[in-house]
Amino acid sequence: MKGKLYLIPTTLGDTSINQVIPQDIQELIPTIKHFIVENIRTARRYLKKVNSEIIIDDLNFYELNKHSSPNAISGYLNAIKDFDIGIISEAGCPGVADPGADVVKLAHEKNIEVVPLVGPSSILMSLMASGFNGQNFAFNGYLPIKSDERAKKIKQLDTRSLSENQTQIFIEAPYRNNKLVEDLITNCSTGTKLCIAVDITMESEFIKTLPIKAWKNKDIDLHKKPAIFLLHREK
Repeated sequence: MKGKLYLIPTTLGDTSINQVIPQDIQELIPTIKHFIVENIRTARRYLKKVNSEIIIDDLNFYELNKHSSPNAISGYLNAIKDFDIGIISEAGCPGVADPGADVVKLAHEKNIEVVPLVGPSSILMSLMASGFNGQNFAFNGYLPIKSDERAKKIKQLDTRSLSENQTQIFIEAPYRNNKLVEDLITNCSTGTKLCIAVDITMESEFIKTLPIKAWKNKDIDLHKKPAIFLLHREK
């Protein structure tokens, strides 16, 4: 027997499992006994949400975070190479803006089969809903924190979007969302369009695309809300 590495999607918030996780994946998850996770507590809670009959004490968890060394990750895969392994991130799909990518890289090096499972991705779902170019886009992760560096980066992305007809996608720590919106309004061309996608898949979901100049007149509070930001500037 040779184990597979399953990339297990999770909900993006307090969303019904049946709304975003296909039934066949819900049935697969209880067959896996080894999990590499960002946070053991939230992973256990998620697994119980998937299937209340899962016996958590029968499972093995290996924690993956910013302190996990390549040797530790490699050890996880060596120890359970004959068993199926599941990667669970804090939200959405493992490996995308997520430390799970390091595990996937090592799995390929060890000739372990990698199986991505269908689930919600806030990045792709926001792009789908933005009305922006879906054939040429870039995910930029987090923008710089320092004001001058951030302003410079925003202007670069704005210019790049125009020159390459490329959608620019990025995220921010939820408690800095409102400041980011202010910086975007200040540093982008007034004709650039900004899409803000908040609480995707949840009842409080909000997705809106407007020119920068229109956002200036909007009273929007994104404090501590998970959000995706997208820019597109047309010629």
